[in-house]
Amino acid sequence: MKLTRQGKVKDVYEVDARSLEFVFSDKISVFDKIIPSLIPQKGETLCRSSAFWFQVARSAGIKTHFRELIPPNRMRVQKVQVLEPSKITKKTTNYLIPLEVITRHYVAGSLWDRIRSGEIKPAKLGIKSNKEVKYGDKLPEPYIELTTKLETVDRLLTKKDAQKTASLTNDEYDALVKSALSIDDRIAEEVEKRDLIHVDGKKEYAFDEDRELMVVDTFGTADEDRWWDWEAYSKGQFLELSKESVRQYYRQLGYYDKLMEARRMGKAEPKISALPEAKIKEVSGLYIDMFERITGETFR
Repeated sequence: MKLTRQGKVKDVYEVDARSLEFVFSDKISVFDKIIPSLIPQKGETLCRSSAFWFQVARSAGIKTHFRELIPPNRMRVQKVQVLEPSKITKKTTNYLIPLEVITRHYVAGSLWDRIRSGEIKPAKLGIKSNKEVKYGDKLPEPYIELTTKLETVDRLLTKKDAQKTASLTNDEYDALVKSALSIDDRIAEEVEKRDLIHVDGKKEYAFDEDRELMVVDTFGTADEDRWWDWEAYSKGQFLELSKESVRQYYRQLGYYDKLMEARRMGKAEPKISALPEAKIKEVSGLYIDMFERITGETFR
């Protein structure tokens, strides 16, 4: 097989003209930076979690690119073209839609940062102007955001810019959003059985040879999505059960602020430090535990 792309956390190989193979590594990244540490068993948990959700989506009538799980950390998928936006038209078929669809159901993460800074007003989220917004609040309705996919650092897009970037019609854009929300309904229904709250997540899509929408890449894992423990949440606590715990580690170190400042000023970005051994062990355990709570399956 030919290595076609080496991503932040997985490598992509070309099997033949119509198939790709994903190899999920134990690498970990935050803020679009690869941490110089490996997390044991992380790749396997992500691969198996992704395969689980692809099968759930398929059972709900949602088309996906998933073909086959090759234990422990490989997956065969349908191949699509990866094109620059300038080469995409409304008639192009079999290509990766160069967008990430982010669905938010609670006030958390960067959404909370932007609310506090005044960048996002509560009314935009469907929240009454006289209501105080707090971290962890459930949103009146899901908040959808779209970002770029093929750029070095993801960039938020308006609906108009997203449609232009991916050459989507109004109906295709609506179908994209509807699909993401439909998947989230299935995710929430499934993980509620194991006392998890699905806080937010991202999904990626492609068009097949007939320009039919299909879900691609991965979703519903401890990497792509944010999860909270229901029991802790009911007591007013936010037990982060995702890669968010690693993000918080680097925020507490002050690295995040330095990185954001460098990006704002157009300066060289600071190198990200490795994780200490105790943190690596903790994070590895988190990924294994989350695989079991997300899927209801036993890791070993």
